[in-house]
Amino acid sequence: MGLRSFLSQCARTLKLAIKPGKSELWLSIKICFLGIGAVGLIGFIIKLLASVLQPTA
Repeated sequence: MGLRSFLSQCARTLKLAIKPGKSELWLSIKICFLGIGAVGLIGFIIKLLASVLQPTA
């Protein structure tokens, strides 16, 4: 796959792409924030469990 072929595929993809509507954009933003929050919550729970289960010497 040469550079010229890659650039022509990129141009074709950009021609087909459409700008999302306001409701679709907000839905995507909400889903992203929900995912970020879920990952942060899981990390916090793991950190909390590790600090509780760590033996103190």
